[in-house]
Order: sequence, then structure tokens, then C-alpha cells
Amino acid sequence: MGFFDDLETRSTDERAAAQLKAAQEQINRARASVNARNLDGPDLKSLDDLAAYPVLRKSDLVKWQSENPPFGGMAVQNIAHVFQSPGPIYEPGGISHDWWRMGRFLHACGIGKDDIVQNCFSYHLTPAGMIFESGARAVGASVLPAGIGQTELQARAAHDVGVTAYAGTPDYLKVILDKADAMGLALNIKRAAVGGGALFPSLRQEYADRGIQCLQSYATADLGNIAYESSAIEGMIVDEGVIVEIVTPGTGTPVAMGEVGEVVVTSLNPDYPLIRFATGDLSAFMEGQSPCGRTNIRIKGWMGRADQTTKIKGMFVRPEQVADFVAKHDEVSRARVIASRKGEMDTMTVQIETDAPNEQKFMDGYLITIKETLKLSGKIEIVSKGSLPNDGLVIEDQRTYD
Repeated sequence: MGFFDDLETRSTDERAAAQLKAAQEQINRARASVNARNLDGPDLKSLDDLAAYPVLRKSDLVKWQSENPPFGGMAVQNIAHVFQSPGPIYEPGGISHDWWRMGRFLHACGIGKDDIVQNCFSYHLTPAGMIFESGARAVGASVLPAGIGQTELQARAAHDVGVTAYAGTPDYLKVILDKADAMGLALNIKRAAVGGGALFPSLRQEYADRGIQCLQSYATADLGNIAYESSAIEGMIVDEGVIVEIVTPGTGTPVAMGEVGEVVVTSLNPDYPLIRFATGDLSAFMEGQSPCGRTNIRIKGWMGRADQTTKIKGMFVRPEQVADFVAKHDEVSRARVIASRKGEMDTMTVQIETDAPNEQKFMDGYLITIKETLKLSGKIEIVSKGSLPNDGLVIEDQRTYD
């Protein structure tokens, strides 16, 4: 089917120049809003300058929206719908062409004007149903707006209407297929565009054995499509309408290529400018380009949650506190807090990556800073640089309660 548009095959320089211009326009647009509290930073000379801006977190949106409902005084325009997510957080939605940019993913799935998509994402309060419907509209496909539940009716409709593609969570398609088998109904579903849950290799293979190609996207209610799989199934290609950074959890500091960190996204949608919005998800960039020919950078997909806040000895320890500890010691490259138990008592060990000599003055300094930043006392374990696992964890809870 080729590519969705020419943006997918731009050179790295072309893409960077266009994104730099769009990002600066987004910052200017957002600064003109009632709420510009998260936009202290320089004019952008390169995309690297984005790292000088504060990270915007969901907790910020909840606070701002409670003070100035529904969107916290942010620069929002051309809005047709208002959605609600847990928090609560209210998200705007538009009806202009492919407002959430999901058409690019559906095209990569091979879905087009000859397809009928059974959309099993919810249409109620949350935007998932509308996100995928707008994508289907962008590629010219028809939609059966099925939503969630009533599986017997869903199987019957898929058969009667001649559905050829599925959109929904990875596991619900199997429920429909199994129900259709039990009812003796032959279905013609050949493609599946999934999200909102884990697509396990065994489940993808089960669909493949049924003749269904199943690909997944990574999207959120606030940002729309962030990254998506192509038929190459080698990582997830970052969408052309966002700028993605991978940062150390609890900070806004980008990690090195290939290291696991928190996904932070700047949206280039002029109707809802979100600058450095933290998703709370962990991932990592991949080297090279996709074999499918799309040239944008790839991520490894969802690798866990970045919010590792853990209660130890009755006190919450947060990733940003660990980052604060590292920032206070130039010779420390990384740190990791280990929560464990000894008998019936919580214990805390702080693993510290450093090449500093094992001298008492350093140990004493670390103990003092741990007490200041983490508000707890704990053991220190010095490890060599590069020896901590590349899993994005800065707080690891090893406690069991069996």
C-alpha cells in the first residue's frame, strides 16, 4: 500500500528542521494562553533545547483543571468533544481531519477504503473510540461502532456486515473470534489494529494462524498516536506529529541512545499544545531505521511504568528524590534504591554508580545526602559505572508479603 504520506520518508535533517519550527510555534501558542506556568525555557535553536523546559505531568493538569475547568486555561481551540479520563482529567477532541493522527497507523496495518472496521474501543467519556474512528475515516474505511461488550451481538454483526478489520484491545478480538466459532459463524477479519494493552507474542501468533495480521500502536488520550508498528514488526515508529524524548524517571534529562527511561512527548497539534508531556511509561530508542522504509526514529514499545514511588519505612520515596541525590554528587552517574525486608522490618539500600575512590569522605557525604534527599537512612553499595541494569528502574521493590 505504500506510505501514508511523504512525511514518513523524510531525511533526518528535513524532519528535524520541520519539527524545530513546529515546536517553537507550539511554545509561542501555549505562552499566549491563560496558563503558561510550564513554559520557562529558551527559544529553540535545536530540538535539544527542549530539554531546558520543565516536564509537564498529569498531576499538573489535574491541579490546573481544578482551578480553571475544564482545560486548565491552556491554549485549546477547534474543539468538538470533551472527554474524561481517571484523575479526573479532561481532554479535548476535534473533528478536523485525523485529529489524533491514527490514520497513519491504520494505513500501516493495510487498512483502507475497501475495509469495514469493527471498532471495539469505548465511545463513552474516554476518547479511544473516536481516536480510532477518525483514523478509519482518514484511510477511507467504513466503521462498525461496536464499543465494548455484548459479544454475541458483536460476532453476529461482524458476520452479517462482513467486517474485514478489527480495532480494540489485543485480547478482545479473541473473545469475538471464539464466540463466532461457538455460534458457527464464519468471519472475514484479516487485519487488527490494537492498543490499550499488552500484545503477547503467543496471542499475535494465534491471530496469524487464523490469517489475521495484528499490529499495535502506542497512543494516549492526551496526545493521540505516539508510535506504531508496521509490517516489519521491529519496534514502534514514532509518529510524525510528535517529538519524543526518553528521560531519566523523575527528571527531564534525556538518557543516552538505547537506555530505558520515561517517554516524554511534545505534541505538534496546534489545537492542543502539550510541551514535554510525561506519559509515565518506560521505553527506549532503537538504533537505525525500520526495514519497512519509514525513516523516523523507533522506540522499543511499552516497557513498564516510570512512576516507581515506593513507601519504605512508612515514607514515600520518589524517582525525583533519587535524581536529586545524583545531582548533588558530580562523581555519581546513576543511583538505584532497593527496598527489601529483614525480618519484619523494611530496609533500604542505595546502589551508587561511581568511579570515585572508596574513601570514607565520599561514603560520609553519600550518607548525609541520602538522609537529606530521601528523608531516610539506608545502606550504601558502591558499584562500577555501567553495571546497574538498563531497565529504567531507579527504585526497585524486592519485598514480598507471602
